[in-house]
Amino acid sequence: MQEESAMIDISGKEKTHQKLRGSVSYGCLAAGAFLLTAAPVETRAQETVAELDDTIVVSASRTPTAAKEVGSAVTVITAEELEQRQVRVISDVLRDVPGVAVNRSGPIGQPTQVRIRGAEGNQTLVIIDGIEMNNPASTSEYYFNNLLSTGIERIEVLRGPQSSLYGSDAIGGVINIITKEQEKGFTASARTEIGSFNTKSALASIGYGADKFALSGTIERFLTDGVSVADERNGNWEKDKYDNTTARIKAKFRPIDNLEFNAVGMLVDSDAYADSSVVVVGAADGGDRSSTEQKYGMVNGKLTLLDGAWDHMLRAAYTSDDTDFKDGASTTTYISDGTRIKYDYLTNFNFETPGFADAGHTLSFGAEREEEEMYTYSGFSGPNTVSVVNYGYSGEYRVSLWDSLFLSGSLRYDDNDELFDDQVTWRGTAAYLFHESGTRLHGSYGRAVKNPTLFDLYGSTPGFTGNPNLEPEEGYGWDAGVEQALFDDKLILDVTYFNNRIKNLITGSGNSAVNVAGTSKIDGIEFTASTEPVKNLRFDATYTYTDGKDSGGVELTRRAKHIASLVGNYSFDVFERPANINLSVQYNGEQKDVVYDSFFPLATRTVTLDDYTLVNLGASYDFAEGAQFFLRGENLLNEKYQEVYGYGAPGAAVYAGFKFKFGPY
Repeated sequence: MQEESAMIDISGKEKTHQKLRGSVSYGCLAAGAFLLTAAPVETRAQETVAELDDTIVVSASRTPTAAKEVGSAVTVITAEELEQRQVRVISDVLRDVPGVAVNRSGPIGQPTQVRIRGAEGNQTLVIIDGIEMNNPASTSEYYFNNLLSTGIERIEVLRGPQSSLYGSDAIGGVINIITKEQEKGFTASARTEIGSFNTKSALASIGYGADKFALSGTIERFLTDGVSVADERNGNWEKDKYDNTTARIKAKFRPIDNLEFNAVGMLVDSDAYADSSVVVVGAADGGDRSSTEQKYGMVNGKLTLLDGAWDHMLRAAYTSDDTDFKDGASTTTYISDGTRIKYDYLTNFNFETPGFADAGHTLSFGAEREEEEMYTYSGFSGPNTVSVVNYGYSGEYRVSLWDSLFLSGSLRYDDNDELFDDQVTWRGTAAYLFHESGTRLHGSYGRAVKNPTLFDLYGSTPGFTGNPNLEPEEGYGWDAGVEQALFDDKLILDVTYFNNRIKNLITGSGNSAVNVAGTSKIDGIEFTASTEPVKNLRFDATYTYTDGKDSGGVELTRRAKHIASLVGNYSFDVFERPANINLSVQYNGEQKDVVYDSFFPLATRTVTLDDYTLVNLGASYDFAEGAQFFLRGENLLNEKYQEVYGYGAPGAAVYAGFKFKFGPY
């Protein structure tokens, strides 16, 4: 949904600027009286490559930006794609994103790591509706096992160092998830599904929207008996259950045209049964269980001035991630609670200089205060509560020249409250569009950091003591690519080379944590191809080659050199009613993993996990207005594979259900 706002260029001529309604627009204070009198930028007539005309990216500069102007590598996944794929957990669709690797320790509901361009899982920053989700109580990593696709509107995967915009944890990149906006009128929807492994799920949503306010809520319950977390091929048979209840609420109030208030809240309550971790075989049957309660909330106010040219936004966000671990006797063995309270101010200012290169300019500024707290307890240590406060200040300048050359530069300073050195991070991007040939060049270069976690600094468990002398991990990365449209935009190709260098990696050493000397080197290639040979038939293919080695030249674990995917979707009518078929094929090449020796607990050996191919097929049919039947098959080849050594994965499975939608009224 879009809205128009009047804009005036520097020559005084009034123009019209298109922007997303309800988007979070950030940015920056004008630097002087000249900029205060200058006029905002417009969206000019665009002769761009295929879908770039319509695609808007929020995460690349923290403000809605046309995809053609983005120099960083970014992939956008829409709600329509999620529905066509019938995705139930977000990590499954991330497998189709170039540069992304997913590792799950068993079936659905088990710990799920997502890595971008070979960086560690805790070097990927995850954001939902502007809320940072990484858990400060553990490795400052966001595990995707509890993230259902409930109410998701779009996912943006921004690859490469992004700390100059987002601060710590963004060495590999950023995954930005945006939930659905409520449309005008009253709406309601419901979905129910049953399938293999005694899987059951039900979803209900309701909402109402008007000119000045909107309110919506969604709740989903997901339950499955699952399969054994410990690989059944090693003689394990006990099924490990998982259940998840996710609720979301979203509200918007616009008392006047240029003032808007937003609020979001989310609650996740889950229980996952697991098997004991055992050396040599990796995992064995057991009765371990983790109970997790995640609570997230955000409120913001946004004021626009000068006919939309100048934005101001104040925001407060809260996250709580509490997990209790129990053994087979239901005795609590470990408690991990992490909370984050964050306040930030973001502003931007847009203006044009038509007499100079027909240029459009955006200046951005942000300031934030973030407090993180960790509480841990076990039968052998604790309770232990520690906290840290950080301050960050960032700025960015973006310029478009002749509607062909697009440049950006960003800089950030982080005050780490004397815990470790303050940090300066930066990023530069460039994109150039050749309109006539449909060729677009793009590239970026930046520095990012990953701060030591509270557990690294002050953690206390049997056999581990934190190290308060740690320094942040540092990442330097650049990429360069070319995008080409062919056959009247029916085929879009993109190939990108990336180069990452990460040093000061923090790792366990004996009974504490240390910064490892040396530099990890990761190089690779990302390739994508999208084509729509005939109307309503679309194919998307991706391939990623990753070559990652640590400071000693040893291949990094859980990073397959070769990952590829192919997704085909065909929409058509049956008896004048919409129908859809979706096929996805995912290939994951062989990869290394580490096994701990049973006789020497600190000794390890490296094993190679076999490659595997997953084939999934989904179909749906709208048999009446607002009523749909759907059917889905997963792992149709019944592939036996491991993503983490010793942990199994589900075999072939079939699911079916109904979906209903009412309104808008």
